[in-house]
Amino acid sequence: MTQAAHPYHYLRSSVLDDRHGRLGLETSGGSTPLGEVAHPRFFEGVLTSPSAAAAGLLAVADVAAARYHLPRPAASLDPVVTANGDRLRFESFSGCGGVHARLDVLESGVDGGEIGHGTTNVDVNVPLRDALGRLGPAEPLRLAVGPEELEVTTLDGPVVEKQVPLPERWLRGFAETQVVAAGFDLRAELPAAEAVRFLRSLTAGGGAGGTGAAGGTGSGRGSAGPTQWVLPAGRLLRSTSRPVPGAVCLPGPRRLVALQRVLRHARALRVYGPPLTAGDTRPTGSAWEVELPGMRLTLTLSPDPARGFSGEGGVLDALASAGSEQDAELVAVLLAWESRIDVAELAEQAGLSPQRVRAALTRLGTSGQVGYDNAEAAFFHRRLPYDAGRAEAGNPRLRAARALVAAGAVRPEADGGALVHVEDHVQRVRRAADGSLGCTCLWWAKYRGGRGPCKHVLAVGLAAEAAATTSVTGVAAR
Repeated sequence: MTQAAHPYHYLRSSVLDDRHGRLGLETSGGSTPLGEVAHPRFFEGVLTSPSAAAAGLLAVADVAAARYHLPRPAASLDPVVTANGDRLRFESFSGCGGVHARLDVLESGVDGGEIGHGTTNVDVNVPLRDALGRLGPAEPLRLAVGPEELEVTTLDGPVVEKQVPLPERWLRGFAETQVVAAGFDLRAELPAAEAVRFLRSLTAGGGAGGTGAAGGTGSGRGSAGPTQWVLPAGRLLRSTSRPVPGAVCLPGPRRLVALQRVLRHARALRVYGPPLTAGDTRPTGSAWEVELPGMRLTLTLSPDPARGFSGEGGVLDALASAGSEQDAELVAVLLAWESRIDVAELAEQAGLSPQRVRAALTRLGTSGQVGYDNAEAAFFHRRLPYDAGRAEAGNPRLRAARALVAAGAVRPEADGGALVHVEDHVQRVRRAADGSLGCTCLWWAKYRGGRGPCKHVLAVGLAAEAAATTSVTGVAAR
């Protein structure tokens, strides 16, 4: 698996001062409205629910340090924090790339202080985790995100540096998660008592059963557990033996174990998933949001515990779309760390259709510039130190499709389909009545588009767009 060493540089380690009730989170190099800053400062103020905030931060750190598929020791990745002016968002991915965690600290969760704008990483080290775990329920907590007295402390002592190996699939997870989550709708909402009972049942040693519970256990220590389905029934969730319209997939219930951290603070549980129709049998992703006082903690699960988000293929159409790169460059200029991106307003500002803006946002997501918040049903802006070209170069299907087009392997047919010549065999790409493309290859037979288009379908789309561009250019020239 390809890895890249990502350096984190901190002025000092993050600490929790027990005597004065002060949590200082140190930042590493990040983006702000003023450009790149070595150690940005985003917030200083009082947390209105300190115990819940400490538990939420620990849950995000738990996910960063965990591998739910084929468990083994994993490097703890420093969470990403984004300041959106009206909230702070702390995010992480599991080591296996199949669980995305995000803690949103809303305006009502802080008292005093002004939340800035920008994105960086924060140091969450082992001593800090231990200290947060000891925080009492009645202890006050003042939060500072970023260094104090930067002009002085930059010269005070050595810089704390971490070199963390990041798999390419972890980086691509940011791109795919926002596409997957954007296809979810709210499916169920449970009050506090039922939410706690349901979530505890999922990770109980013997599994759970009966109304409102999804039964079953994993097959080994640290196992994510088998894929299950739950169906809303009033203000409860009950297990169902098969996917039916209205049901939500729970792929690996033990991947929700990090939510145990915040159960005593839970006010409600909201469950999000894609719409299901009769005949749908494939597992899907889902998002599980626990409402906390002044905060929300959301875990988004990939459709299969055995694979992370990186292979879902949701960004391929946007990456392969002609003009999406130029659209993305234009849209990126208009973004300013919005906590809720208004697509219609952005389309008007950019002079593009809403459809093209959504494709541009998807493409920007490949460099971590866009995330999706199910509670707001909207995209939000952040900036990570990754470029979109890296995500595209790291996608083998897109690389293979471009190679097929460059080799002249695509032969269009009159019915809108095409023959794609691959070495010593030919794949046929057919166009259905609704305009969608299917293929005769094994990938398509296995996933039926459930993990994005195959390389042959991508190649046909790329070739068609290239031909259309050439035709328009030729007409203009004449």
